[in-house]
Amino acid sequence: MTMESPLATALAQLRRAVDQLELSENDWKTLSTPRRILEVAVPLRRDDGRVEIYKGYRVQYSTTRGPSKGGVRFHQDIDLDETVALAMLMTWKCALTNLPYGGAKGGVAVDARTLSLQENERLTRRYTSEILPIIGPERDIPAPDVGTDERNMAWMMDTYSVNEGFAVPSVVTGKPIVLGGSLGRNSATGDGVAISTREALKMRGINPQGATVAIQGFGKVGYWAAVALEKMGLRVVAVSDVSGGVTGFKSVDDVLEYSKTNGTVLGAPGTDHITNQELLGLNVDVLIPAALADSITHSTASSIKAKVVVEGANAPTTPEGDAIMNSNGILVVPDILANSGGVIVSYFEWVQDKQNYFWSAEDVRENLNKILMKSIVEVEDLAKSKKVTWREAAHMLGVARVAEAHRLRGLYP
Repeated sequence: MTMESPLATALAQLRRAVDQLELSENDWKTLSTPRRILEVAVPLRRDDGRVEIYKGYRVQYSTTRGPSKGGVRFHQDIDLDETVALAMLMTWKCALTNLPYGGAKGGVAVDARTLSLQENERLTRRYTSEILPIIGPERDIPAPDVGTDERNMAWMMDTYSVNEGFAVPSVVTGKPIVLGGSLGRNSATGDGVAISTREALKMRGINPQGATVAIQGFGKVGYWAAVALEKMGLRVVAVSDVSGGVTGFKSVDDVLEYSKTNGTVLGAPGTDHITNQELLGLNVDVLIPAALADSITHSTASSIKAKVVVEGANAPTTPEGDAIMNSNGILVVPDILANSGGVIVSYFEWVQDKQNYFWSAEDVRENLNKILMKSIVEVEDLAKSKKVTWREAAHMLGVARVAEAHRLRGLYP
């Protein structure tokens, strides 16, 4: 069976939402077309003097509801189609959570693990300089993603600020605290995944206390989701990374300390080894795919025994995998809802930077919970009233808000 591309999947989800909302073909044309695409060459002088050229991208999918917002990914497999798809999903995600943003995504087709610290800085700054004309606090606000972190955001912020002639902290989010970052930003996506998990279990009539969870992916999203879930009283019984997974640990912090030293969770003391395939099929209450795209497919979905699947990663499920889980009665909390905590707290950071007034960690947690809870209730209510899945309801809400904004703004001649 031919695997659909992330863009084909995203377009199919949009088409479904447009049809369910009974929008016009003019709406479809507008909603399915990216606003701006920039493809750049990013030269890098390696430490040994060699010069290599990498492809870079920045896609601003929509700016109808405000400046576009989205991460910067350093990954060897990124291409334009995937970048467009992720920017599209960011558009619906921001609209679903009612943030005053459109969606964007960017990145460089490079394996960040092969770069020295100096090479990473040079590549980040050169990429920033290439996309400089189209980013800005009121235009397009980058953030960390796969292969990038707060250090990259500091370099991006500095590159932009040097060109402006003064400090502009609000040009990016996910920065270090001392450069205008927000408390709670590092853990925000994982915190949002945990909140979504807790509420989905309640709506399924399952007591979150003691509920079992398996997490595929032990990076920035998976780890922080595990920490938050343990604090809520759930039991994380398995985690995995690209090399495989482990069970039998007492706390995810024990696995983290081992993985920091050894670069993998495999072999952590007192644990048993399982494959990523076996993790997907564990008899748990909740499965959280928090790695890269397309981990739940037609060939893996049928083995899933979890009652609830919460998508920590972007686009971790193919349409075939989604259909199988739906037919098996599994509640799927879609990515544009489940992992929206990152962009919600990025919005808080942007607001704090623009006001030069910074919030406490408690304020951040309280407001994240408030916005996400409202979105979860809206998705559940629409899913029930229209008899659709949570994924369909989430896309209908996000797409409808963008379409309404388009209609109200009109078409400039």
